[in-house]
Amino acid sequence: MEECVGIGVNSIFIVAIVSTFIGAVSCIQTAYNLVSPLIPVSTVALIVRDMTILELAPTITCIVLAGKVGSNIAGELGTMRISEQVDALEVMGINSSSYLVLPKVLAAMFTFPLLVILSAFLGILGGYLAGTLTGVISPRDYIYGIRDSFVPYNIFFMCLKPFVFGFLIATISSYQGYFTKGGALEVGQSSTQAVTNSCIAILVADYALAQLFL
Repeated sequence: MEECVGIGVNSIFIVAIVSTFIGAVSCIQTAYNLVSPLIPVSTVALIVRDMTILELAPTITCIVLAGKVGSNIAGELGTMRISEQVDALEVMGINSSSYLVLPKVLAAMFTFPLLVILSAFLGILGGYLAGTLTGVISPRDYIYGIRDSFVPYNIFFMCLKPFVFGFLIATISSYQGYFTKGGALEVGQSSTQAVTNSCIAILVADYALAQLFL
């Protein structure tokens, strides 16, 4: 539970800010590019909805979380390694990897889908607020657009992505931190490496999941 709070609850603010503004920008830019009178205005909301659910909410949110959560995990475990706290656990007969790493992996796999659901909601809400306040789309057209041609399977796919991404971020970051050697400089390098590798893994997994499930 403590790991869920550290990984999930403490990330709500940054996820909310990023998601709301991404949804708002997506709405404005989509409306800017749809200039043909033959295209219904409600198409703006439809595009924002599908972009948010299929890609922006799960992928962008998890990349942001890779920077926040991944660096935190790597830094925490790296500090414990160089300060010999991990060695102390092993001397006491405690399986340090299970005790330190497993809760972080499970917490990430549990909380990331919840954060992505929140991100999708706020992204669509941000698009609604931006579109209606600037006058590029009416509230009625926006609501019609987000309900038009809705595919429920996309919600399942959206929730599947962060489940996989959470596992990747937690395991990669834990590995980088757990096997840190040296001093404080190496802890920083491990954190940087954890974020970089996690982002690459997310993008590769994103492509693989799209090929397999879409």
